[in-house]
Amino acid sequence: MEKLLVRGYKPLKGQVRISGSKNAILPIMAASVLSSGEIILNGVPDLEDIKVMSEMLEILGAKIHRQNDVLTINCTDIKSCEVPEHISRKMRASNLVMGALLARFGKARVAYPGGCAIGSRPMDLHLKGFRNLGYEITEEFGYMQGRAINAEGKEIMLDFPSVGATENIIMAATLIPGTTIIRNAAREPEIIDLQNFLNRMGAKIRGAGLDSIRIEGVTRLGGVEHTVIPDRIEAGTFMAAAAITRGDVYIENVVHEHIQPTIAKLRETGAEIILTNCGIRIIGNRKMRSTDIKTMPYPGFPTDMQPQFMALLSTVKGTSILVETIFENRFMHVPELRRMGADIKIEGRVAIIKGKNRLEGAAVEATDLRAGAALILAGLFSEGETKISRLEHIERGYDNIHLKLKTLGADITKGNI
Repeated sequence: MEKLLVRGYKPLKGQVRISGSKNAILPIMAASVLSSGEIILNGVPDLEDIKVMSEMLEILGAKIHRQNDVLTINCTDIKSCEVPEHISRKMRASNLVMGALLARFGKARVAYPGGCAIGSRPMDLHLKGFRNLGYEITEEFGYMQGRAINAEGKEIMLDFPSVGATENIIMAATLIPGTTIIRNAAREPEIIDLQNFLNRMGAKIRGAGLDSIRIEGVTRLGGVEHTVIPDRIEAGTFMAAAAITRGDVYIENVVHEHIQPTIAKLRETGAEIILTNCGIRIIGNRKMRSTDIKTMPYPGFPTDMQPQFMALLSTVKGTSILVETIFENRFMHVPELRRMGADIKIEGRVAIIKGKNRLEGAAVEATDLRAGAALILAGLFSEGETKISRLEHIERGYDNIHLKLKTLGADITKGNI
């Protein structure tokens, strides 16, 4: 089984380019089901989740071709409306095709999704939204089934600004008569990218990025060429990597507005941040200090950056308080960081972190995608060698992260170590 071998301590220096956003491309791929034309997507990263989504679309009947970072999708001849369990359990985003299938074909049967075990991410808000739109929804034998009874636009109030539910309801409303308004909608940049993609295909959607989104139903969506936005979580991870190694890194292909909470918290630790027209420069130093963080829905501090910042805060002077409000089980990386000498105490959803001058290399396991990134960062700061196993989690969301880190001077190797 392949592992990552990380040898610290070397400050990262140089320039790195951020890949397209995983969390944007997956709903866009699902939304391709709504189109009866050819979809060309540019800037698509090489990730396991994208391979799984491609496989799922092919099971439905889509034709998919990839060349470098360009993905071509044609869903014209889709015949099946069922996503089987063996593919759905590989990825959380598999649930996003349900809204698209319901809108285009009036029926869907989708197995409950899988993904990282970081806490419950129930489908309740998705299914409640579908029912409000006039779809009959049943749940049995591990599957969610839906069919159109009297599907038409309605006003929907989300109990929580769920990203997945917002995306799924947008897709379910795109091809039905009438006007749908989603209140308390999630505001993430990836939802704006989905809106822009759908509108370029002929949809009529307004308000993405705000807490109310308005969808005017249309009868047909065509083909389009679209370039996905940069991955704000990958950008944040490399920013944290520069800071934790006390390095000097310039990051290309990043949208400043998408990463403001990460920028703000890095500045609070004492890292120097320089914004340019084309990117962002991060300079760490040995006088970095503690800060407090509370994860929140966008535009608050992202839960997907919490593990990486926990690693960083384990290496700075003082005591930091980190509160996780989104997922109840997103501290699984803590025992692994403790193996490396981190001083972290957990009380419910609160982590108390006392910074140390140096961590120690150890054999650790990536329990989920962002936990794996946190362990890589900790390894970059540690004395000795860190061996990280279960790379399948990391490869779900980072495009050759070890090779990108190598270009910055990291001593990191992937193989059967």
